[in-house]
Amino acid sequence: MRKESKTFTHFEPAEPPAGLFDRIILAIKREQELQKRRRLLFSFFSLLIVSVLGAPFSWTILAEQAKSSGILYFASAALNNLSNFMVFGRDFGLAMLESLPIAGIVLFAFNISLALFTLRLFLYKKQFLFKYLSRSFGAVNN
Repeated sequence: MRKESKTFTHFEPAEPPAGLFDRIILAIKREQELQKRRRLLFSFFSLLIVSVLGAPFSWTILAEQAKSSGILYFASAALNNLSNFMVFGRDFGLAMLESLPIAGIVLFAFNISLALFTLRLFLYKKQFLFKYLSRSFGAVNN
């Protein structure tokens, strides 16, 4: 037993290869960048899906509220009787403003702005997203 304990007392740990630490740090940075791209891609697609699926509903709500509010009647009356509209323009304008479907307009405007924001985000980060897609699908195909 003494011989075995003496042989392990002179054991020196092996030196790591040169550049190992730098490669580990680089691999960690790549993984963090990959996670950031995944989050960005997921948020982009979720916003896109919400805005695309919400568009018909918000348009339907806006159209139904416009029909039930009478704003279409006011607009047609103004176009058919321009002389009366010019005489009673202020009162007519206030009546039209009172009958606007505000909730439908706000919902539809929010949906359109969400879609435009998503498209702007995609165009701004297009190269970033395409790099991620090419790496992730390239790794699967190889």
